[in-house]
Amino acid sequence: MGVRVLVVEDDKRLAATIRRGLEAEGFSVDNALDGEQGLWLASETMYDAIVLDIMLPKLNGFQVCARLREVGNWTPILMLTAKDGDLDEAEALDTGADDYLTKPFSFVVLVAHIRALVRRGAGERPTQITVGDLVIDPGTRSCRRNGQEIVLTSKEFAIVEFLARRLGDVVSKAELLEHAWDFAYDGDPSVIEVHISNIRRKLDRPFGTRRIRTVRGSGYRLVDDRH
Repeated sequence: MGVRVLVVEDDKRLAATIRRGLEAEGFSVDNALDGEQGLWLASETMYDAIVLDIMLPKLNGFQVCARLREVGNWTPILMLTAKDGDLDEAEALDTGADDYLTKPFSFVVLVAHIRALVRRGAGERPTQITVGDLVIDPGTRSCRRNGQEIVLTSKEFAIVEFLARRLGDVVSKAELLEHAWDFAYDGDPSVIEVHISNIRRKLDRPFGTRRIRTVRGSGYRLVDDRH
């Protein structure tokens, strides 16, 4: 069996160019032109690697990647990010991508990245994030403190996980909205305050601690309250 790659790219010309080039290198290639089709193909077919653009119709690359990881699909993902898109690259890794490549890229480099991912293979679910007695498991979407399970909604979990990955850093409401909702969200940013309040009620109050701190005018940060 040859190496099977899924290319999710809405630029038809670029997608066709990538496909022709990869097939010439001996890969078997499927194309998807939007996020929904890409998510469906990735869920229904075993691939050795997925090349995933960020800016896609219907579902963006971040959403596709996150949804695959949520259901335990760890096919290696190479995400295509925008030029000068440092935030894109950070978000790509945060949502579970294995590697990223900035547009425009040379085909030789693309092939080298794909071959490296294929050699590495599908990894296990991500390692747990531990902050003192708080353990966050992105693979099972679970959260425990002192061994006690804390039941969080999907939005609450996304907020806690993001704060934990940025331990000690001040994270703005805008960043939390982008991470836990999506880029199209245009509702009231104060929704974050409601979720933070609910998280504190579950995560801090029963343990008499203040893990999640408000930084007035800036946002929130998660701290290890043992220090």
